Amino acid sequence: MVDKYFFEDLQIGDRWTSPARTVTETDVVNFAGITGDFDPLHVDHEFARRTPYHRPIAHGLLGLAWAAGLASQCPRVHTVAFVAVRNWEFHRPIYISDTLHVVSSVLDKKASGRRAGLILWRREVINQAGIIVQSGIFETLVATRYVGARRQEQSEPQPV
Repeated sequence: MVDKYFFEDLQIGDRWTSPARTVTETDVVNFAGITGDFDPLHVDHEFARRTPYHRPIAHGLLGLAWAAGLASQCPRVHTVAFVAVRNWEFHRPIYISDTLHVVSSVLDKKASGRRAGLILWRREVINQAGIIVQSGIFETLVATRYVGARRQEQSEPQPV
């Protein structure tokens, strides 16, 4: 098992599936509290019953946040910076009690100096029925092995 991947370790076409997590009503209410988005579509069961969804749905941006979080450990990489989210699409609603996982694949990689390289990731948020509910592109800068080796040297105790 690889501890963390460097830029050089990642290849176009590599693919990982994250562990799953189940959406709870507490998740949705907490997200509403953090963001201030108390739209009744998310937090009011009586209102949501009269919508095309017939029940509350999670905030779309909560799904995007889960995509980032679930994918952060699968694969584990030496991320230097999160650069962008591109072409993010909300295909289907996410319901309370859905179980989600994220499939990440390397779309492209570009060296950008000795310290880091740019990785383009395809991320798909998939529910328990195998349906892609959200998807898009994340761009991250990932440390090169050179930078990782220098960090290790700097953290080792120096002789007195």
